[in-house]
Amino acid sequence: MNTKWWKEVVVYQIYPRSFKDSNGDGIGDLKGIIEKLDYIQSLGIDVVWLNPVYESPNDDMGYDISDYRAIMQQFGTMDDFDVLLEGLHQRGIKLIMDLVVNHTSDEHPWFQESRKSRDNPYRGYYHWWEAEKGTPPYRWSIFDKESNAWKYDAATDSYYFHIFSEKQPDLNWENPIVRKEVYDMMKFWMDKGIDGFRLDVITCISKDTAFPVLSDEMPAGAWFPYYAKGPHLHEYLQEMNREVFAQYDCMNVGEASGVNIEEALLFVNEDRQELQTFYHFEHTGFGIHKEHFMLEDETNRDLVAWKKIFERWDQVFLEKGWGTIYLGNHDMSRMTSRYGNDSPEYRAYSAKMLHTFLLTMRATPYIYNGDELGMTNTNHTDIAAYQDLYTINYYHQLKEKGEDAQAFLHGHARISRDNGRTPMQWDDTEQAGFTTGKPWLAVNQNYTAINAAEQAHNPDSVLNYFKKLVQFRKENPLLVYGAFALVDENNPQLFAYTRTLHNQTFLAVLNFSDTNAQLHTNLSIEQSIIRMGNYAIPSQNYSFRPYEAVIYEL
Repeated sequence: MNTKWWKEVVVYQIYPRSFKDSNGDGIGDLKGIIEKLDYIQSLGIDVVWLNPVYESPNDDMGYDISDYRAIMQQFGTMDDFDVLLEGLHQRGIKLIMDLVVNHTSDEHPWFQESRKSRDNPYRGYYHWWEAEKGTPPYRWSIFDKESNAWKYDAATDSYYFHIFSEKQPDLNWENPIVRKEVYDMMKFWMDKGIDGFRLDVITCISKDTAFPVLSDEMPAGAWFPYYAKGPHLHEYLQEMNREVFAQYDCMNVGEASGVNIEEALLFVNEDRQELQTFYHFEHTGFGIHKEHFMLEDETNRDLVAWKKIFERWDQVFLEKGWGTIYLGNHDMSRMTSRYGNDSPEYRAYSAKMLHTFLLTMRATPYIYNGDELGMTNTNHTDIAAYQDLYTINYYHQLKEKGEDAQAFLHGHARISRDNGRTPMQWDDTEQAGFTTGKPWLAVNQNYTAINAAEQAHNPDSVLNYFKKLVQFRKENPLLVYGAFALVDENNPQLFAYTRTLHNQTFLAVLNFSDTNAQLHTNLSIEQSIIRMGNYAIPSQNYSFRPYEAVIYEL
């Protein structure tokens, strides 16, 4: 059994802009996080993943970085960051930072120099296509208003490349000077004392610089696998490992856009010395329209197929590598609304059930802030309520084409990223205790019923159940390293599985439906020990109530 500390941790993701505002400007900040360090410690988590706090003009909420070695003024100062890091470490909590190095902001000094002239020393830091060569071959852009990844720049009569918004030009990783700049910056943060990185869209860093002609008829979602298969990707990741990761006792996790299951071990097989872990997106399509990946489709909720996705990924890491598991983050709608049931009757049960799932699987679990409370979607259908660049740009694209943009908003409302970015609900005072000013994004109006203060004193709350689960996982190495096996795998309502290590076996049974469900198995649970359950009196027969979760020791 290849044990590692970073396999055993529970990671808590903090979206700083929405976590806690300390100065009343409506934007969460580092001092706000510092105010809540005791709360973070009380969760029992081991690692905080902090979304970008670097200097940025905020075209894409901090993922457009203009200075990698400075803190965004809205968030505070480097002194604030140092206090936060020390406060976490004093409480035995590690910190990993979001590393965005596929692209920078167009306001980064490197790009400002690069666009001045064709012979500028920084020209080779980005991908440029001279206009005299003709229009560059089409590439899709996820945030561009025209869905085109090439932007014409008149100053040098050239086009620059950007997978994301026009204010996020892609770095030229084929230039060894760029790579050295990136590694030096990473070591700056590691030497400051952080414990690792979450690597944003890291699979997109390598480009085919010939930019061959590709079909512009590919649907939008089909482009990412192409972007994730650059010719030198693994070479660059191995170099990053040698130059940075191997020099520190740290953890890393890559955002593996476009990577399929057959390629997984190319990234995380220890012998290849690239990444420790990454997270994939295959399971996030549960309930999402396959063609547009932006509309909820209630008919696409095939639990049997969804279970098989997790089984396949678990099998990949049986002997080599390691997996991650998550159901929410800053790029997704709220876990409880998306995968559970956010009605008043079932919200708490389904949130607890989903946490039971996350904390009993064989992978490193990632929990997004607010999900420990069972926070829910806002489901806005008014474009004025949105801050998300993707939603806004796509809406206006449809309007310009004369298509039904309002229908898009109605379909998109339940899966928009802004659902997951609403301010943290701390208490039942005005603005949920997040700010004394006007929040940058409207607080979900159910904050008077769903908030941390109320749940802290409620022994039956989602929050307290989550804390118990985290502690339960820590006390049982079986839940980290034990073998995983599906039970009653064709059951359309129940997700049931065993976890086995040495002579000990746990059985987890999770009802993903709003009706009673029957478990079909030869395993005997009548005489088993109930270790955890989200109902006051857990079921000890083979019938499970709506969104019930039970963990048995067989």
